[in-house]
Amino acid sequence: MTTYITTPIYYVNAQPHLGHAYTTIVADTYSRFKRLCGDTVRFQTGTDEHGDKIVKAAENADIPPREYVDRISAQFRETWPLLQVEADHFIRTTDAAHIAVVRAILQKVYDRGDIYFDEYSGLYCRGCERYLMEKELVDGNCPDHQTPPQEIAEQNYFFRMSRYQQPLLEHIRNNPEFITPERYRNEVLAFLSEPLTDLCISRPKSRLTWGIELPFDDKFVTYVWFDALINYLTGIGYPDGPDFEKFWSVAEHLIAKDILKPHAIYWPTMLMAMGVPLYKKLHVHGYWNVDDTKMSKSIGNVVRPKELVETYGVDTLRYFTLREMSFGLDSSFSSDAIVVRHNADLANDLGNLFSRAITMVWKYREGRIPAPSFPSEDDQSLRDAAQAMLRDYRQAMADFRFHLGLQAVWEFVGLANKYIVGNAPWALAKDVEKSARLDTVLYNLLECLRLLTLTLQPVMPGAAVRMAAGLGLVAADPLVASLEKGGVWGLLVPGGQLMAITTLFPRLEGKTTGEPVAKTERDQPQPKKQDAPVMTEVDLVDFQFFQKLDLRVAEIIAVEPIKNSKKLLKVTVLAPEERTIVAGIAEHYQPEELIGSQVVIVANLKPAKLMGVNSHGMVLAAKTLIDGKEKLVLSKVRETVAPGSKVA
Repeated sequence: MTTYITTPIYYVNAQPHLGHAYTTIVADTYSRFKRLCGDTVRFQTGTDEHGDKIVKAAENADIPPREYVDRISAQFRETWPLLQVEADHFIRTTDAAHIAVVRAILQKVYDRGDIYFDEYSGLYCRGCERYLMEKELVDGNCPDHQTPPQEIAEQNYFFRMSRYQQPLLEHIRNNPEFITPERYRNEVLAFLSEPLTDLCISRPKSRLTWGIELPFDDKFVTYVWFDALINYLTGIGYPDGPDFEKFWSVAEHLIAKDILKPHAIYWPTMLMAMGVPLYKKLHVHGYWNVDDTKMSKSIGNVVRPKELVETYGVDTLRYFTLREMSFGLDSSFSSDAIVVRHNADLANDLGNLFSRAITMVWKYREGRIPAPSFPSEDDQSLRDAAQAMLRDYRQAMADFRFHLGLQAVWEFVGLANKYIVGNAPWALAKDVEKSARLDTVLYNLLECLRLLTLTLQPVMPGAAVRMAAGLGLVAADPLVASLEKGGVWGLLVPGGQLMAITTLFPRLEGKTTGEPVAKTERDQPQPKKQDAPVMTEVDLVDFQFFQKLDLRVAEIIAVEPIKNSKKLLKVTVLAPEERTIVAGIAEHYQPEELIGSQVVIVANLKPAKLMGVNSHGMVLAAKTLIDGKEKLVLSKVRETVAPGSKVA
């Protein structure tokens, strides 16, 4: 199978923003997914560099157009690696090969009689770089740019687009998946229900010189759309290159809804006039708003990809955009939304699952993959859920319903976390007769992690590499790099060695929009050494004082005595990140009885070094008298909750 996925070539009158980033992340995710399915994939992106707006932008920058387009095109090219986007080809409309093909196609269509010369008077929008019809205007303005178009009368060359209206209508009706989602197919059909006008495809050099000169009249340059759309052909070697023959029949274009008409009407009719088969599919997505307001340079709410990566991390950005937007509909970006997604889905759910499972295998089996025994009914349910997840994920990703694919994955993450609670490996570890059962539970958890690594490779390639490493695998291993070879339960080989990795998703702490920061531990003045945190009675305090305390549920995953101390234990917890707390409870609890307990901690104490161990928090306990002796009783949670949950 072969796949050819393209982004639109981005217009270089402005720098890359969130909208560009989303389109390109989607294309990259889809290309990675299709490779995961075993397809031979071609993924192309690039920049559109001719037209009125480019000349104006270059004038504003006080540099020649060529220097300007080189500068902005480079910014796009440099942005994609920051987003872990790996395109097979980056095309520019100023490339010599592209210019030659555009001129050859113009001549071919002209010779066929589908390009003619005429005088035209109409309403021209400089933002759209096309003539608008009266019915398209909203209160006399262009609906996209909110400015009135100019009345322009001039002689130009026109493409007989109207000649191909009926064939295009028939093709769309006979191929329901030609334009997706369906709402945009219906929009195009509604537009084609009225007579189609011919398309002006030139600009006189008296008005514009920055463009591709017409091969049949050197007094004119090509109109930007008749130049730009042809990139999808030139990028794969049209007309006789081997890649053209290999990939064009499966071409899938990915665009935002603002350029629906050129791609759904201009481009198919151009292909018909050229005698080239139509592309396979057109995928159309909605807009990204910022805090529920459409991104606009004039109001200063344009979000830049580089800043997003620096603030949130590339894995979080990719996951958030794919999970948050229902493909085809508009969505809203905000600092609060991305922080919530990161902390809830990545840090709490996935990161916690990964950390708990790997930690227990290290603790109970020295980091080696155990051999499972015959599955119980609970185990079989987990296996069945894994296969259902893979089926739903595969279908949703293939249909560009990325949010549903990820929803299926996260439902499985939730099941895996429940499987841990239901089987309580820490309790099994206390009973030597249940050693085989413990091995089975741990093995099943590692298989869950492997399948999650497999499904998340297209979405978060960086995190998937770290997850694979934790399982003792490399990213290229078929177990985590092929849906066909790896999408079967039970492929991890017992005896394999796991690898130690750092926390997958450190928790983010949101402030105001645009100011979230990764939560880090900082050097703090150290208190004097003491044997245990001192608890004293305090006076009544205001509620505001109480609000300053960050009380969280923590799950104990490891406990060990501290040398030369009778009172202190070194307690490792998940809250949801892994942290060490020194607790003065050694005289009251044995280490093994604490594993798996969920306790309440103060999470925002300054770090303190106690008996040579850095402590990051305090475990809450109550003092009581039992048989006349003072005892500390830990504050535990009656019902299981996600580690890191705030205590209100």
